[in-house]
Amino acid sequence: MASLPPFPPRNSRESGSGEDVLFAYLLRLGDDSLILGQRLGEWCGHAPSVEVDLSLANMALDLIGQATFFLDRAAEVEGRGRDGDRLAFHRDVLDFRNCWLVEQPNGDFAQTMARQFLFSTWQKLLFGHLVGSTDATLAAIAEKAVKEVTYHQDLASEWIIRLGDGTDESRRRMIEGLDWMARFVPELFEMDEIAVAAAESGIGVDVTHFRGDYDRITGEVLREAGLERPAEQRPVLGGRRGHHGEHLGHLLCAMQFLPRTYPDATW
Repeated sequence: MASLPPFPPRNSRESGSGEDVLFAYLLRLGDDSLILGQRLGEWCGHAPSVEVDLSLANMALDLIGQATFFLDRAAEVEGRGRDGDRLAFHRDVLDFRNCWLVEQPNGDFAQTMARQFLFSTWQKLLFGHLVGSTDATLAAIAEKAVKEVTYHQDLASEWIIRLGDGTDESRRRMIEGLDWMARFVPELFEMDEIAVAAAESGIGVDVTHFRGDYDRITGEVLREAGLERPAEQRPVLGGRRGHHGEHLGHLLCAMQFLPRTYPDATW
C-alpha cells in the first residue's frame, strides 16, 4: 500500500452549528454508498455468471440511489447552490468522507464478497437505527434503504458460507479476502467529533451501541462457513477526515471523467 498523505485541514463546515453537523454526517453516508456503488459497478460484464452480474449491478444501483438521496439532502442543508451531482462529481479526493472499507479494490470475487459482507452488515444495523433520526428526510431515506441493504447483507452472507465451506481454493480465497478487509472494520465504529455531535443531537446514532450485534451476526455467519474471525490487525483510520489511499484517487478519475471533461453537460 502506498504511503498516506498528511491529514488535510479540517473543513470549517464539519463542526459548529447543527446544520454543519447534519451536512457533514449526510456527506459521510452518501460517500459510503456512492463509492461502494461505483466499486460494484466495476463488475458489470465481468462477474462469474450472468446471475451474479445482475445481482451486483442491482446492488450498485441501490447504493447509488441511496447516495443520490443523501447527497441531495446534504446539498440542500449546505445551501451553497450545489446539488448531489455536484458533490459527487466535482469534489477532489481529500474532500470525500467515505470509510476506507468501501474504496478497497474488488480483487477477486471472494474479496468483493468479504468487503460486502463486512460493510452491509454494519450498514443494515446503522440504517435500522437511523429510521429514528430527528431529521425527517434522513429517517425516510434510511427506512427505504434498510430494506435494500437487508438483501445486500443476505446475499453476501450466502456467498461467505458458500465459498468458505466450498472447495479448498474457494476457502483459501475467502480467508484471504476477509484478512485483507478486516483491518478497515474498526473505522466503522469510530466516534469522532462529528459522529458524537450527530448522535447527541439525535441526527445520527452512536455506532458503538450496536458493535455487539455486529460481532454476533458476523460471527454466526463465519461459524456456518467454517471460518475463523480474522486475527486482530492495526486498524486503518482517517477516511472520515479525507485521509485516503491511492485506490480512491484512481476510482474518482474514472467516475468523474465525463463531468470534469464536460462541466456544462446535462444528463
